[in-house]
Amino acid sequence: MNIVSFSRHCFILVLYLSAMNNLPTKTCLACEKILKGRIDKKFCDDYCRNSYNNQQKADSSNYARNIINALRKNKRILESFLGNQETVKTTRDRLLFNGFSFNYHTHTLANRKGNVYTFCFEMGYLPLDHDWFLVVKREAQS
Repeated sequence: MNIVSFSRHCFILVLYLSAMNNLPTKTCLACEKILKGRIDKKFCDDYCRNSYNNQQKADSSNYARNIINALRKNKRILESFLGNQETVKTTRDRLLFNGFSFNYHTHTLANRKGNVYTFCFEMGYLPLDHDWFLVVKREAQS
């Protein structure tokens, strides 16, 4: 190897090393530690990846979780009134006293007479006169 080719190799090596030093350092998206390894790496470990992804989903899923919890609570309240009977009558005040929320339901169903039942899953109610309600359980369809 002659002096010219040696100096060319040294120059290329110096360029490579200086370029490596000028690379922007990437940090973990969760804990902001400096990442080492693959160029496309985003997290330092599985814990940080899971933590970051759970935090990203937390805001949108809290809203859905609260609605689902309200629906489940309504279903439990209706079940507690019905017990092992087919239907039972109760008042609006008794439903509200137990924590029932009329704002949350899964669906409505109109029968042939035109009565509209409101359901929380398979448990439902039919508004009657003078703030009375008929609590029912819809049979599973096969």
